[in-house]
Amino acid sequence: MLLAIDVGNTETVVGLFCTGADEDPPPQGRPRPPVPPEPVGLTHHWRISTVDVRTADEHALLLTELLNLDGLDVSKVVTDMAVTSSVPMVTGALRQMAARWFDVRCMVLEPGVRSGMPILYDSPKEVGADRIANAVGAFDLYGGPCVVVDMGTATTLDAVSEAGEYLGGAIAPGVAISLDALFDAAAALRRVELVAPRHVIGKSTVESIQSGALYGFAGQVDALCARFVKELGPSAVVATGGLSELIAPYSERIEHVEPWLTLHGLRLVYERNFRQG
Repeated sequence: MLLAIDVGNTETVVGLFCTGADEDPPPQGRPRPPVPPEPVGLTHHWRISTVDVRTADEHALLLTELLNLDGLDVSKVVTDMAVTSSVPMVTGALRQMAARWFDVRCMVLEPGVRSGMPILYDSPKEVGADRIANAVGAFDLYGGPCVVVDMGTATTLDAVSEAGEYLGGAIAPGVAISLDALFDAAAALRRVELVAPRHVIGKSTVESIQSGALYGFAGQVDALCARFVKELGPSAVVATGGLSELIAPYSERIEHVEPWLTLHGLRLVYERNFRQG
């Protein structure tokens, strides 16, 4: 099975995929709460904090324990690894982990790896690997043109043409770091739970912050998507990232929420480079 790992600046998402050589999926372990539909072949997934000082040994221990929680023996089920990473220190540690502890092939999505998607950026090497994986995954699921909204540490929008070309995008400060800056700079404001307030016009400081965050960031996404679509033409708008499920319900432009989109795209890139059978 393929262990796919998407290392973001704040969180790391891990998924286990059945490959063409897998006859039967592994046991599912204990029941899970309902989640959005998963990509074909994704049998398990986990979300953990990104810690850039973890060693290869610590990563091996953590991933082994995560699989153990679902009754999986890493030495028996993991045959290959694919990684996309925004944190160079973690990238190096995962390479070492794959070689030392898991003894499996490890593909890192980086310049030189065939993605199957033309990158029409002034400098293609500048495009984050996660953005490429998102674009590949979204085009596979919804065709083109499409817009991918990834709501993580940064809010990124990426455009894919009708022909399946990566065209470019936009980068804005993410929800969490924007709120962190607000709370750090404004002594009278405190952190709040991000849930919908009773009214858009908040009746308290807590409600006002909630309104500004949820509707404000949804409005930012909608405004950017509108400008993208004006250039692209009618497009599917797909959201992913740790905060996508929080913001999407308040957006008028987001049509699809795919929490595991990056993993799906990463798997596709892996298969284009190392097809089974």
